[in-house]
Amino acid sequence: MKIAVVGATGMVGTVMLKVLEERNLPITEFIPVASERSAGKKLSYKGKEYTIVTLADALNMKPDIALFSAGGDTSMEWAPKFAEVGTTVIDNSSAWRMDPTKKLVVPEINGDVLTKDDKIIANPNCSTIQLVAALSPLHLKYKMKRVVISTYQSVSGSGVKAVQQLDNEEAGIEGEMAYPHKIGRNAIPHCDVFLENGYTKEEMKLVKEPKKILRDDSFSVTATAVRIPTSGGHSEAVNVQFEYDFNLAEVRQILTDTPGIIVEDDLANNVYPMAINAHDKDEVFVGRIRRDESQENTLNLWIVADNLRKGAATNTVQIAEYLVANNLV
Repeated sequence: MKIAVVGATGMVGTVMLKVLEERNLPITEFIPVASERSAGKKLSYKGKEYTIVTLADALNMKPDIALFSAGGDTSMEWAPKFAEVGTTVIDNSSAWRMDPTKKLVVPEINGDVLTKDDKIIANPNCSTIQLVAALSPLHLKYKMKRVVISTYQSVSGSGVKAVQQLDNEEAGIEGEMAYPHKIGRNAIPHCDVFLENGYTKEEMKLVKEPKKILRDDSFSVTATAVRIPTSGGHSEAVNVQFEYDFNLAEVRQILTDTPGIIVEDDLANNVYPMAINAHDKDEVFVGRIRRDESQENTLNLWIVADNLRKGAATNTVQIAEYLVANNLV
């Protein structure tokens, strides 16, 4: 089993290596891939040193699986080339997510859509993954009608430059700006680029991707995405109206029984999900579970996850694990 990690030196790529080290994919050959300027440098994986190679070199090595986390342009150019030589590409960018010919996968929700013929598989947006992880079991039981999401997203979702901007601001250092404004002591309602409809690209990902993953466009979604000065972990305030009424105790039990979900909802002891506690964990944390008293059949939830792990690296690796376990590669 030859595995290539494309973008191995980047923020998500680094976490991907860590996740691969922790899990048990049967890797016989590991291929770290990065840009031309990183080629030839050394990288440590499982206590062994590897030489970073270029995309062209990796293509010639014909890996069984290539985990891509090197940006949309790289994915658009190179993923089809890898697919042509028989490699299964799992892509972490937004390049292929809404392509009707490509699967958009959270394995525990819709892994069953995958076949041996799927050579380019899209990993969803980080905010989408934690959202659908929590909402999917509730949708099956109560049928969602409308979802309103407000996100509180970590600077790590914007990459290393954004993390550096926050670090610089906290240290009082003038430096390169990843955002059009200061992020320290601030909240910027601007994640990704603005589109013609006044929403950002990030907000429209949250509108469109859940429908594709859940294979259901009968519910509506609207979102506001906000960047806040935390260095890891995305949080979401989610208001969801269902077709059928629910019992709060049953909602808590459904979420508790869902693999990958941890319910933290003990208000008497100030226990609720927080980004700082989700750091370096693969689970999605749900709390502040309460009825919306302003309209019928409506629930409020607070959903938190580590955006670099379950929101990116871990879900990508879990797709690879699903492919291997089901003899699809």
